[in-house]
Amino acid sequence: MNTLVICSGGLDSVTLAWKVASEAKLAGLISFNYGQRHLRELDAAASCAQQLDVPHDIVDLRALASLLPGSALTDPDIDVPLGHYQEQSMRSTVVPNRNPIMMSIAFGVASARALDAVALAVHGGDHFIYPDCRPGFIHAFAQMEQQALEGVHCPQLQAPFVNGSKADIVRIGYDLKVPFADTWSCYAGNDVHCGRCGTCVERREAFQLADVTDPTTYADPHSAIPSQP
Repeated sequence: MNTLVICSGGLDSVTLAWKVASEAKLAGLISFNYGQRHLRELDAAASCAQQLDVPHDIVDLRALASLLPGSALTDPDIDVPLGHYQEQSMRSTVVPNRNPIMMSIAFGVASARALDAVALAVHGGDHFIYPDCRPGFIHAFAQMEQQALEGVHCPQLQAPFVNGSKADIVRIGYDLKVPFADTWSCYAGNDVHCGRCGTCVERREAFQLADVTDPTTYADPHSAIPSQP
């Protein structure tokens, strides 16, 4: 199956790219610059494409940063929250409709290229904060695309991690020999992972739960990982 992977450059989407490359045909990666403060992730996506020897498209959506204000991911005046993803403070990282916007573009690209599928790396750990990462949304979006592309080539939507955990993804990536050190998760936008923001905490916890050595360099590697409430 010829598949386009939506790849942010994070641990989840890079692992998905390696999984698709090992099981089917990876047609390429598509990434999005939506004005996120952690642009380092796009370098990680480019590195993934280079290592897997596939095309990589970066779509310029920087205008969204001003059109969709109020998110800590795009507004430098809003602090990136620290702690665990299962905390209400993490809602400040929501960019409204981010996944549907990106997925719609990816489906248009995949349809135009007559590809078989579009793959997305959402997982169970995202469900609490992000409604556009939940199984119900994935099902509804797939149905919407069947209507939107009726009579036109319509790829399948694949979300193989949607009911799993990030620790599950780490285990899968470990088996595939994914270069985890070349992935980027931190929302703070610094030179190294901060170790304390929601995505860093989730990343550190996933490696611990998976019993896999974490190769990531953290600015604060010794801060305690908060327990889930």
